[in-house]
Amino acid sequence: MTFWAIVPVKPLRRGKSRLAGILSESERTDLNKHLLSHTLDTIKSIPEIEQILVVSRDPAALALARSHGARTLLEDGLLNLNVALTRATIVVQEFATHGVLIMPADLPLITPEDLKLMMERVKDPPVVVVAPDRRGEGTNALIICPPGLIEYDFGVGSFERHCDRARKAGARLEICELSSLALDVDIPEDLELVSFELDKGYETEKIDE
Repeated sequence: MTFWAIVPVKPLRRGKSRLAGILSESERTDLNKHLLSHTLDTIKSIPEIEQILVVSRDPAALALARSHGARTLLEDGLLNLNVALTRATIVVQEFATHGVLIMPADLPLITPEDLKLMMERVKDPPVVVVAPDRRGEGTNALIICPPGLIEYDFGVGSFERHCDRARKAGARLEICELSSLALDVDIPEDLELVSFELDKGYETEKIDE
Protein backbone atom coordinates (compact mmCIF):
# COMPACT_ATOMS: atom_id res chain seq x y z
CA MET A 1 0.00 0.00 0.00
CA THR A 2 1.10 3.55 -0.69
CA PHE A 3 0.55 6.56 1.53
CA TRP A 4 0.78 10.32 1.54
CA ALA A 5 1.85 12.30 4.60
CA ILE A 6 0.20 15.61 5.43
CA VAL A 7 2.24 17.93 7.64
CA PRO A 8 0.44 21.02 9.00
CA VAL A 9 2.78 23.88 9.94
CA LYS A 10 2.10 27.10 11.80
CA PRO A 11 3.94 30.29 10.74
CA LEU A 12 7.59 29.81 11.63
CA ARG A 13 7.88 33.16 13.39
CA ARG A 14 4.68 32.76 15.38
CA GLY A 15 4.76 29.11 16.30
CA LYS A 16 5.62 27.99 19.83
CA SER A 17 4.46 31.26 21.38
CA ARG A 18 4.21 29.56 24.78
CA LEU A 19 8.01 29.30 24.75
CA ALA A 20 8.35 33.09 24.57
CA GLY A 21 9.39 33.22 28.21
CA ILE A 22 12.58 31.25 27.56
CA LEU A 23 13.24 31.68 23.81
CA SER A 24 13.43 34.83 21.71
CA GLU A 25 11.44 35.13 18.49
CA SER A 26 14.59 34.37 16.50
CA GLU A 27 15.30 31.28 18.60
CA ARG A 28 11.71 30.06 18.25
CA THR A 29 11.90 30.56 14.48
CA ASP A 30 15.12 28.55 14.31
CA LEU A 31 13.55 25.83 16.46
CA ASN A 32 10.50 25.64 14.17
CA LYS A 33 12.72 25.41 11.08
CA HIS A 34 14.73 22.61 12.67
CA LEU A 35 11.62 20.70 13.72
CA LEU A 36 10.07 20.96 10.26
CA SER A 37 13.27 19.87 8.52
CA HIS A 38 13.68 16.93 10.92
CA THR A 39 10.06 15.86 10.39
CA LEU A 40 10.31 15.97 6.59
CA ASP A 41 13.63 14.12 6.48
CA THR A 42 12.27 11.42 8.78
CA ILE A 43 9.11 10.91 6.73
CA LYS A 44 11.08 10.84 3.47
CA SER A 45 12.98 7.78 4.70
CA ILE A 46 9.81 5.64 4.76
CA PRO A 47 9.45 3.83 1.39
CA GLU A 48 5.67 3.38 1.72
CA ILE A 49 5.14 7.15 1.88
CA GLU A 50 5.32 8.32 -1.72
CA GLN A 51 4.59 12.01 -1.21
CA ILE A 52 4.58 14.63 1.54
CA LEU A 53 2.12 17.52 1.45
CA VAL A 54 2.90 20.46 3.75
CA VAL A 55 -0.02 22.77 4.46
CA SER A 56 0.62 26.22 5.95
CA ARG A 57 -0.31 29.88 5.66
CA ASP A 58 3.39 30.81 5.91
CA PRO A 59 5.26 31.21 2.58
CA ALA A 60 8.58 30.72 4.40
CA ALA A 61 7.45 27.36 5.78
CA LEU A 62 6.23 26.29 2.35
CA ALA A 63 9.52 27.32 0.74
CA LEU A 64 11.47 25.31 3.31
CA ALA A 65 9.20 22.33 2.66
CA ARG A 66 9.80 22.51 -1.09
CA SER A 67 13.55 22.59 -0.50
CA HIS A 68 13.10 19.18 1.15
CA GLY A 69 11.17 17.82 -1.81
CA ALA A 70 7.68 18.16 -0.34
CA ARG A 71 4.58 19.36 -2.14
CA THR A 72 2.84 22.37 -0.59
CA LEU A 73 -0.64 23.77 -0.09
CA LEU A 74 -1.25 27.38 0.97
CA GLU A 75 -3.96 27.70 3.61
CA ASP A 76 -6.80 30.11 2.98
CA GLY A 77 -7.91 32.79 5.44
CA LEU A 78 -9.54 30.37 7.88
CA LEU A 79 -7.53 29.75 11.04
CA ASN A 80 -8.76 26.19 11.51
CA LEU A 81 -6.47 23.17 11.52
CA ASN A 82 -9.25 20.67 10.84
CA VAL A 83 -10.48 22.61 7.81
CA ALA A 84 -6.93 22.88 6.45
CA LEU A 85 -6.38 19.14 6.87
CA THR A 86 -9.68 18.37 5.18
CA ARG A 87 -8.69 20.50 2.19
CA ALA A 88 -5.32 18.77 2.04
CA THR A 89 -6.97 15.35 2.17
CA ILE A 90 -9.19 16.23 -0.77
CA VAL A 91 -6.03 17.00 -2.74
CA VAL A 92 -4.47 13.70 -1.66
CA GLN A 93 -7.56 11.70 -2.67
CA GLU A 94 -7.13 12.85 -6.26
CA PHE A 95 -3.99 10.69 -6.43
CA ALA A 96 -5.75 7.47 -5.36
CA THR A 97 -3.45 6.77 -2.42
CA HIS A 98 -4.40 4.02 0.02
CA GLY A 99 -3.95 5.98 3.23
CA VAL A 100 -2.84 9.24 4.77
CA LEU A 101 -0.50 10.00 7.68
CA ILE A 102 -1.11 13.23 9.58
CA MET A 103 2.16 14.22 11.20
CA PRO A 104 2.66 17.56 12.97
CA ALA A 105 6.07 19.21 12.73
CA ASP A 106 6.80 19.44 16.46
CA LEU A 107 7.86 15.93 17.45
CA PRO A 108 11.63 16.31 17.95
CA LEU A 109 12.33 12.70 18.93
CA ILE A 110 10.68 10.83 16.06
CA THR A 111 12.81 8.37 14.10
CA PRO A 112 12.21 6.34 10.93
CA GLU A 113 11.90 3.26 13.15
CA ASP A 114 9.03 4.89 15.06
CA LEU A 115 7.10 5.64 11.89
CA LYS A 116 7.72 2.13 10.57
CA LEU A 117 6.23 0.69 13.76
CA MET A 118 3.20 2.90 13.29
CA MET A 119 2.87 1.94 9.63
CA GLU A 120 2.99 -1.76 10.56
CA ARG A 121 -0.34 -1.29 12.34
CA VAL A 122 -2.02 -0.53 9.01
CA LYS A 123 -3.40 -3.92 8.00
CA ASP A 124 -6.81 -5.00 6.76
CA PRO A 125 -8.42 -1.58 6.11
CA PRO A 126 -10.50 0.22 7.08
CA VAL A 127 -8.19 1.14 9.93
CA VAL A 128 -7.31 4.19 12.01
CA VAL A 129 -4.00 4.35 13.89
CA VAL A 130 -3.78 6.99 16.63
CA ALA A 131 -0.66 8.05 18.53
CA PRO A 132 -1.63 10.01 21.69
CA ASP A 133 0.41 12.72 23.35
CA ARG A 134 2.16 12.03 26.65
CA ARG A 135 -0.88 13.15 28.63
CA GLY A 136 -3.22 10.85 26.70
CA GLU A 137 -5.34 13.82 25.64
CA GLY A 138 -4.18 15.10 22.25
CA THR A 139 -3.40 13.34 18.97
CA ASN A 140 0.26 13.53 17.96
CA ALA A 141 0.05 11.38 14.83
CA LEU A 142 -2.79 9.82 12.90
CA ILE A 143 -3.08 7.32 10.06
CA ILE A 144 -6.39 6.98 8.25
CA CYS A 145 -6.88 4.22 5.70
CA PRO A 146 -8.61 4.91 3.40
CA PRO A 147 -8.28 8.74 3.38
CA GLY A 148 -11.47 10.53 4.37
CA LEU A 149 -12.74 7.62 6.44
CA ILE A 150 -13.24 9.88 9.48
CA GLU A 151 -13.38 13.63 9.96
CA TYR A 152 -10.50 15.37 11.69
CA ASP A 153 -11.16 16.65 15.19
CA PHE A 154 -7.84 18.03 16.43
CA GLY A 155 -7.88 20.21 19.52
CA VAL A 156 -8.07 19.66 23.27
CA GLY A 157 -9.21 16.08 23.94
CA SER A 158 -8.78 15.00 20.32
CA PHE A 159 -7.38 11.56 21.16
CA GLU A 160 -10.67 10.22 22.52
CA ARG A 161 -12.67 11.93 19.77
CA HIS A 162 -10.57 10.38 17.02
CA CYS A 163 -10.92 6.98 18.68
CA ASP A 164 -14.70 7.42 18.88
CA ARG A 165 -14.91 8.49 15.24
CA ALA A 166 -12.95 5.40 14.20
CA ARG A 167 -15.28 3.09 16.12
CA LYS A 168 -18.40 4.75 14.72
CA ALA A 169 -16.98 4.41 11.19
CA GLY A 170 -16.59 0.67 11.72
CA ALA A 171 -12.82 0.88 11.36
CA ARG A 172 -10.29 -1.20 13.22
CA LEU A 173 -8.71 1.06 15.83
CA GLU A 174 -5.01 0.79 16.63
CA ILE A 175 -3.45 2.87 19.41
CA CYS A 176 0.29 3.37 18.98
CA GLU A 177 1.94 4.44 22.23
CA LEU A 178 5.59 5.37 21.74
CA SER A 179 7.41 7.84 23.96
CA SER A 180 9.01 9.53 20.94
CA LEU A 181 5.63 10.10 19.30
CA ALA A 182 4.10 11.23 22.58
CA LEU A 183 6.47 14.13 23.20
CA ASP A 184 5.65 17.32 21.32
CA VAL A 185 7.13 20.72 22.08
CA ASP A 186 4.66 23.32 23.36
CA ILE A 187 5.77 24.49 26.79
CA PRO A 188 9.14 24.91 28.60
CA GLU A 189 8.65 21.59 30.38
CA ASP A 190 8.57 19.84 27.00
CA LEU A 191 11.97 21.27 26.06
CA GLU A 192 13.39 20.01 29.33
CA LEU A 193 12.03 16.52 28.61
CA VAL A 194 13.51 16.57 25.11
CA SER A 195 16.92 17.50 26.53
CA PHE A 196 16.63 14.73 29.12
CA GLU A 197 15.73 12.10 26.51
CA LEU A 198 18.52 13.20 24.18
CA ASP A 199 21.05 13.16 27.02
CA LYS A 200 19.82 9.70 28.07
CA GLY A 201 20.28 8.43 24.52
CA TYR A 202 23.79 9.88 24.39
CA GLU A 203 24.72 8.18 27.66
CA THR A 204 23.36 4.86 26.32
CA GLU A 205 25.56 5.20 23.22
CA LYS A 206 28.60 5.77 25.42
CA ILE A 207 27.80 2.62 27.43
CA ASP A 208 27.35 0.57 24.24
CA GLU A 209 30.72 1.71 22.97
